[in-house]
Amino acid sequence: MSRTEEQGEGPAGGSLAHRVPDLGGLELLLAVARLGSLGGAARELGITQPAASSRIRSMERQLGVALVDRSPRGSRLTDAGALVTDWARRIVEAAEAFDVGAQALRDRRDSRLRVAASMTIAEYLLPGWLLALRAQRPDTAVSLHAGNSTVVAERLLADEADVGFVEGLTVPTGLDSVVIAHDRLIVVTAPAHPWARRRRSLAAAELASTPLILREKGSGTRQVLDAALGGLARPLIELSSTTAVKAAAVSGAGPAVLSELAVGEELAMRRLVRVPVEGVALARDLRAVWPTGHRPTGPARDLLSLTRG
Repeated sequence: MSRTEEQGEGPAGGSLAHRVPDLGGLELLLAVARLGSLGGAARELGITQPAASSRIRSMERQLGVALVDRSPRGSRLTDAGALVTDWARRIVEAAEAFDVGAQALRDRRDSRLRVAASMTIAEYLLPGWLLALRAQRPDTAVSLHAGNSTVVAERLLADEADVGFVEGLTVPTGLDSVVIAHDRLIVVTAPAHPWARRRRSLAAAELASTPLILREKGSGTRQVLDAALGGLARPLIELSSTTAVKAAAVSGAGPAVLSELAVGEELAMRRLVRVPVEGVALARDLRAVWPTGHRPTGPARDLLSLTRG
């Protein structure tokens, strides 16, 4: 073991992080070299003079050499300090280039946001969230792909979306999630349908035995209904969007099962009538989802915060 190591003045091994001073110390040393004053360097970097002195002493212990001679007339670099300052300048310049590159990556990330959402959320919740996001990030270009919950998961796992929103009972494999809202499916029909005038609530068996206007397999809405009826839901028509299901129900084609979020206006104007149901669990969580271990950052993180505001 060397004499320096015996005195604890600079380890010969260990990780680079333990052997090389941090950027703050190197910036301080460069400021001392430029200004010829430890106090002036401390003021320039926004720290106290005792803190600056402590940082210089820490670097000297770490490197095992004296870096600065202090006197009433100011601070002067030692020969070793001048050499270390030359090396420090290259390190700091490289760090500045690294910082510029990292900022460019952040700017590129923040310039766009790719969202995938299941139909109900895309049609009835996302427009308001995206308007609020635009007020925060006017320079971010947003693209939205609407599809069922299965498609949302596929796009996220293929890195074709930065954040997604789904409505089903389960979280697709490979995704992490957080609940952002709650929703309930309801049975609706046109005012002329016999169910619109019934006084008793529908039982699960009657709902399961009646052909319904339904969303397609793979949608969150269909997943919840199938689970509630034990997979016995009978499709009269299968359609791939909430708007299409709603239009078919309004036209009198038959009863439909839709999100409460989607039919508020139609119920208020009596274009559709809500049919009471008992013994059927039709509540569901609305979730934001993203690939496991990759929590949203930048605009995706900001959008997520707006959904829970």
